[in-house]
Amino acid sequence: MAIFSAPTVRVMKNRLKVLRAEHNWSQAELADYLGVSRQTVNAIETGRYDPSLPLAFKIARLFQLPIEAIFQDDLAEESEVQKKD
Repeated sequence: MAIFSAPTVRVMKNRLKVLRAEHNWSQAELADYLGVSRQTVNAIETGRYDPSLPLAFKIARLFQLPIEAIFQDDLAEESEVQKKD
């Protein structure tokens, strides 16, 4: 009998809340700029939802930053730790 482990869930970390605060925008205002609901913005900020690639590009364009400056996954952090070892 084979035992399988549950897949690891990766969480995309992001700076959306910080960037939004720097612009003094509410979640509702940011949602309007992006064409999504306020609940979507909240879910992205809290890490409960990873944006689609088109939405991530839209966010990056709005803040005039590369996607990598806004979003980072666990794997990127792990590879940085491995480089230091």
